[in-house]
Amino acid sequence: MRKLAMILVGALAFLGLPAWAQDQSPPYEIEVVAEGLVYPWSLAFLPGGDALLTERPGQLRILSADGSLSEPLAGVPEVFFVPKAQSGLFDVVLHPEFATNRLIYLAYAWGDAEANATRLIRARLGEGAIEDVEVLFTSAPVRSTAAHYGGRVIFLLDGTLVLTLGDGFNYREQAQNLSNHLGAFVRLNDDGTVPADNPFVGQDGAQPEIWTYGHRNAQGLAADPLTGAVYASEHGPRGGDEINLMQVGANYGWPFATDGLDYTGQRVTPFTDYPGTEGPLHIWTPSIAPSGLAVYRGQMFPEWEGDLLAGALIAGDAPEGVTGHVRRVDLEGGAAVGEDILFAEIGERIRDVRVAPDGSIWILTDAKDQAPFSSETLYSQVLRITRSQ
Repeated sequence: MRKLAMILVGALAFLGLPAWAQDQSPPYEIEVVAEGLVYPWSLAFLPGGDALLTERPGQLRILSADGSLSEPLAGVPEVFFVPKAQSGLFDVVLHPEFATNRLIYLAYAWGDAEANATRLIRARLGEGAIEDVEVLFTSAPVRSTAAHYGGRVIFLLDGTLVLTLGDGFNYREQAQNLSNHLGAFVRLNDDGTVPADNPFVGQDGAQPEIWTYGHRNAQGLAADPLTGAVYASEHGPRGGDEINLMQVGANYGWPFATDGLDYTGQRVTPFTDYPGTEGPLHIWTPSIAPSGLAVYRGQMFPEWEGDLLAGALIAGDAPEGVTGHVRRVDLEGGAAVGEDILFAEIGERIRDVRVAPDGSIWILTDAKDQAPFSSETLYSQVLRITRSQ
């Protein structure tokens, strides 16, 4: 590992940067753990200090505690991947009893350009491979777009799991249709069966896996390990990025209600809120393109305890010169009462944010034009943020 040079962004006194930025004395250090990655998407910590890491083209690797990367593990199913689009291999999570059963879960884009969907599999982590691969869920219907898959997975405190699904971009009205999975979050048992207490079980015409609906494209999902509260960060169109506090069975409004504009510059809807829908906990306009999301619980940064850390792919309303970064959303009494811009000196798109067992913060960067899929030689990194000594 090596320390990343602290190239602090100019005009640090702008609103939105934390108070310590003005004296250029951040309370942390940033180390490059690994580099040479192509479109990394997710990170999951293994017992003993290693981690699993996904790359969108379809690679699953082991990142060793010393920073070395394994060759891609065998056994990963073929994924539908388009470099300039959003398809590929997404989240990797461990079963809550991984230490004894070695089970992992992978979400990915399955199919081809004419017919594709978000799929979830379960497998056993072996030596240099994943084994006993089982398909647990495939979203329906298939679509012909390579965007808005969702693809985040978490386990809840009750042992069930939640998977986010996007609206497929061209099918946004279907996010209000319970007869399909577009724009929904689904909740499953660990074996892929449907929990009997899901909110729409037994409702005529409704997909029983649906847990919440009315979503556009949530690529951040986190559960507070202390309270069990579940938060999701979601891409709006031009503005209207959201953090939502998840409520079972709730309708989150897309596309009936949004603060964002369509890409044409016209309003998607005249409503920023709509009867019968759940309003966001926090909104970003202009967009920051929120990616990975984490609830900070740890001893290394006690001043951030219980707050949300949201990756940002673009600058949004950040001060001039700030590109990708992390937003710390200050939560007090269940409300978002403020936010800071963190780690702006990284200067790259942030794809995932994870809190390690020791309280350090791990970040995956996402170079936009990456070799070997462009003429550039930009590759992504794994970064570790620790307390300054």
